[in-house]
Amino acid sequence: MIPNVRCSFFFALFLSMSAFGQKIDSLEAVLDTAKNDHKVKTLNELFRANLRTDPVKALGYTREALNLATEIGDKKGMAASYNNLGIIYRNQGALDKALDYYITSLKIYEALNNQEGIASTKNNISTIYSIKKDYGQAMKYLEESYDLFVTLKDERRIIGSMNNLGNLNIEIQLYEKAMKYFSQASQLSEKLGIKFADPLSNMGNIYFKQSNFPRAIEFYEKALAIERENDNRLGMLSILTNLGITYAKAKQPAPAQRYLDEATTLCEQLQAYSFLPSLYKAQAENASTQNNWKVAYDMMLKYDDAREKIYGEESSRNIAQMEMVIDFQEKEKEYDMQRQQSEITKLELHNTRLFVLLIILAILGILGALNFFYVKKKARRKK
Repeated sequence: MIPNVRCSFFFALFLSMSAFGQKIDSLEAVLDTAKNDHKVKTLNELFRANLRTDPVKALGYTREALNLATEIGDKKGMAASYNNLGIIYRNQGALDKALDYYITSLKIYEALNNQEGIASTKNNISTIYSIKKDYGQAMKYLEESYDLFVTLKDERRIIGSMNNLGNLNIEIQLYEKAMKYFSQASQLSEKLGIKFADPLSNMGNIYFKQSNFPRAIEFYEKALAIERENDNRLGMLSILTNLGITYAKAKQPAPAQRYLDEATTLCEQLQAYSFLPSLYKAQAENASTQNNWKVAYDMMLKYDDAREKIYGEESSRNIAQMEMVIDFQEKEKEYDMQRQQSEITKLELHNTRLFVLLIILAILGILGALNFFYVKKKARRKK
């Protein structure tokens, strides 16, 4: 049983996006009067503001942004829109389509020599390769992204990149290197006054994997204090679960029970039921340590029930996810049809104008010929 590794591959993006959830109304008000590239930027900001709550609506905003950016030749806006499309398809599991959009975005940013855009997009590309377990490519893009953020001296995003590099090194079991990145991320966040628990929690995960339970507990406790201060209840739940599991493994039943009980209560409050199997299994292990076989047996029954429920929910989520991807694809087809219709309309208008011009030229030609014959005839009469 291994504690939850809370991978933070998107932290570098969310550092600059966290305030958007509270600005939807003001952004929509700005949209009413915004024009050209300012409107493109506002539409892409509305995408980010709606991404977590209404991804289909978010898709509509960034599609509109891409359409307008293409029409007015706003290359930066086009790159941002393609990057946003990559994010939304990645979130829905359409990894190949997401990668296509990211690469399109990257090419535009490179043509513009926009270093910040290149760095952010390479970070996003690395997440796709990491999910696909192509760790070589993931590492390549993530290191390039990190180097660019260092060159730009963007310290807030450097924190996220270092944490991402640490998580990726955990995946390939390079724990010493991962620990170095987490330590640097934690130190830099402290220097900047950013309360960021993930590097500390991830260091605890490494010590847990190495069965160094006292050190794991030390880092989990530090991370928990930060999450309590931030009032990040989901982060608290993850670390409380890790602490309960670790104390149970360390054969310290009293603190294990305390953390597991608090985690279970918080799990119910947040309806974060995906944590329940780990919690029940740890409860069973903790009870068996105390030779309380009845409680251990009951907890294992709850563990089996929770797993069955979670698998059922995961199946439903997968179906919903597939339906959402289909919905996105339908909207994309609709957008392409609208674009094609717009091109057809423009072509028809062009052909109509050309036809009118030809008629005018023909009339002028006829009038010119008539005038020529008239002048010639008049000259003959004079003779």
